[in-house]
Amino acid sequence: MDNISEVSEFILVGLTNTPELQVPLFIIFTLIYLITLTGNLGMIILILLDSRLHTPMYFFLSNLSLVDFIYASAVTPKVMEGFLTQNKVISYNACATQIFFLIAFATVESFLLAAMAFDRHAAVCKPLHYSTSMTSTTCVLIVTCCYINGLLQSSIHVAFTFHLSFCHSNVINHFFCDIPLILALSCSDTHINVIIVFMLASFDVVFALLVILNSYLLIFIAILRMHSTEGRKKAFSTCTSHLTTVSLFYGTIIFMYLQPNSSHSMERDKMASVFYTMIIPMLNPLVYSLRNKEVKKAFKKFAGKVLSLLGLIN
Repeated sequence: MDNISEVSEFILVGLTNTPELQVPLFIIFTLIYLITLTGNLGMIILILLDSRLHTPMYFFLSNLSLVDFIYASAVTPKVMEGFLTQNKVISYNACATQIFFLIAFATVESFLLAAMAFDRHAAVCKPLHYSTSMTSTTCVLIVTCCYINGLLQSSIHVAFTFHLSFCHSNVINHFFCDIPLILALSCSDTHINVIIVFMLASFDVVFALLVILNSYLLIFIAILRMHSTEGRKKAFSTCTSHLTTVSLFYGTIIFMYLQPNSSHSMERDKMASVFYTMIIPMLNPLVYSLRNKEVKKAFKKFAGKVLSLLGLIN
């Protein structure tokens, strides 16, 4: 069979077809997206402008905010358009592009969370060597590897998926393009695709979780050995925000992909997908801003300068 697609577009079923829910859901998702954009772009600007935040931890955090911003933007605008115009058609190329950005930046986020765990381990377990082990060059190299890995894996997925022929239904029972659902529509042999998806996804999750669990095991041991109560509190406070983010990200992945097939529900999967494609990118900057004294200080300083320039305060 020629590897030429007979399908030029796909139809996204969306979250719901109930007419009375379209406008309320459009308003809700618009608010979520605006908070996501404001929170993540605001975090990036704060870190760039405040010299006190020019540390490895905030360098990783600024990249996490950038990833969340792009990740959410790959899905949410199309969902909002569907609610507002009832246009649930997505072109073949747009579907491939959406999958590319979703996989690329989900992978980058996974490895960034691992890098941030390693950074916290270096800060808590080897504080005297922290400045020499986590140099600017080292941090840039780590982040660059995260992006290269994400973009490379995404390119592999998209190349193998959209090399297939599609001559079955073009209806995707979801609100965004997802590889398993696209493979189900193909009339080509997808065994190699399934193996590639499984191998790359397994490598990403296992590698990142091993780094995170190992880092926090060593952090926990180091904290137990501390004699100062103040030192323990400080060590815990530096890790709490990251642990919250890791729990949200991997908790959703485990819920989505490690439950038995018999208990799978498409409606429940859609709700979980809303959480990890839209809610988590919105929550991450809130988690780091609400639980971080340095970010709060930077925000107050920035807000004070803006209000002063506007003449609202002296």
